[in-house]
Amino acid sequence: MNFNLTSLFSWSKKSQTTQDLYKTLLGLSTSKSGLSVEWKQAIQVTTFFACARVIADGLAQVPFKLNKEIVGGKGSEPAKDHPLYEVLHLKPNEWQTSYELREQIGLHLAVKFNAYIFKVRGLRGEIVELLPFEPDQVRVVRDGWSRKYEVYIGNGKKIDVKSDDMWHIRGPSWSGVEGLDAVRLAREAIGLALATEEHGARMFGNGARPSGILSTDSVTLKKEQVDALRESWESTQGGNANAYKTAILSGGLKWQSLAMNGVDSQHLEQRRFQVEEVCRGARVMPIMVGHSDKAATYASAEQMFLAHVVHTMMPWYARIEQSAAVNLLSKEERAQGYFPKFNVNGLMRGTFKDRSEFYTKMFNVGSMNPNEIRGFEDMNPYEGGDTYRVPLNTADPASIQENNINGDVNE
Repeated sequence: MNFNLTSLFSWSKKSQTTQDLYKTLLGLSTSKSGLSVEWKQAIQVTTFFACARVIADGLAQVPFKLNKEIVGGKGSEPAKDHPLYEVLHLKPNEWQTSYELREQIGLHLAVKFNAYIFKVRGLRGEIVELLPFEPDQVRVVRDGWSRKYEVYIGNGKKIDVKSDDMWHIRGPSWSGVEGLDAVRLAREAIGLALATEEHGARMFGNGARPSGILSTDSVTLKKEQVDALRESWESTQGGNANAYKTAILSGGLKWQSLAMNGVDSQHLEQRRFQVEEVCRGARVMPIMVGHSDKAATYASAEQMFLAHVVHTMMPWYARIEQSAAVNLLSKEERAQGYFPKFNVNGLMRGTFKDRSEFYTKMFNVGSMNPNEIRGFEDMNPYEGGDTYRVPLNTADPASIQENNINGDVNE
């Protein structure tokens, strides 16, 4: 672990506690709410974990295949003869499916903005397995522009991995070598969400009643009497089951409230706002985590789902596709036309009416043939369905131009 000596020296000039120094030495991030916010605490915030799952599920549910360009520039086709095809599409290692690996990668990227995958090579140098490491296990060591990775495997042991053997997917990065820590960037919003959740839990744990003082002017209570009185009060008035029960005070006891209730402190409004704030940091639309505006309609919700694909998931797809092409394929393989690709057509589907109109327009201009349309709808092709057709009243622009030229010559 690397310590920032400057921050330690500056610590002595601030009025902080020994606990704050302990957290600094361990690399823990303390938010202004007073709570330590690391990834283990962050994923306990339902909104943050839901945002991470939305991104992870979006990366996992879409097919990820190795394709190859068809000679002559006539599109592409799955490169099933390449050893990397099955690794990406179905079985990346002995215990995970492609879905599970990409889901894990998505969680690491959403929470840590870094994902580290070790490339296991066969006898001819081809990649036969992809083994993921937890981000906290890996440390990037930079020497000028060269890099290597130190992987800590427990018991104080580490192994060095060359950059050529590590598939490192970075999220938004300041240095260009490592992704920024998403949790630390959003720690204030997450910390406040944790604090409001804890406040709500404690409020309802105490019968949703404000804290206060039991006092008496008639007698001086001994410690044993104070403890017995506190235990008796908490047993009859504390807890959700005892909420709104009538308290009976005797012996000159008086109750004095010291805190505002949940309505006065606008507790629920604060918790709603924190949902939006955490979503804003993760760049996930609130509707994707179950938080929507009451004025939202079916049509507007459909557009929000489409906006989620375009503005949230598409940047991740492009980032991973390019990273996979650079790190998993050689320069020669890229020159031969191999490229990894997410198939997001399923996510882009609208309603049946919208799809029908789209297919009709594409078919009428000769951009899609019947079998291509059937493929998008997961239907089997039929013989003769590979022919492109146009309406009889529509002519090929090239033939129109040729006819005009011939007419001018004849004249």
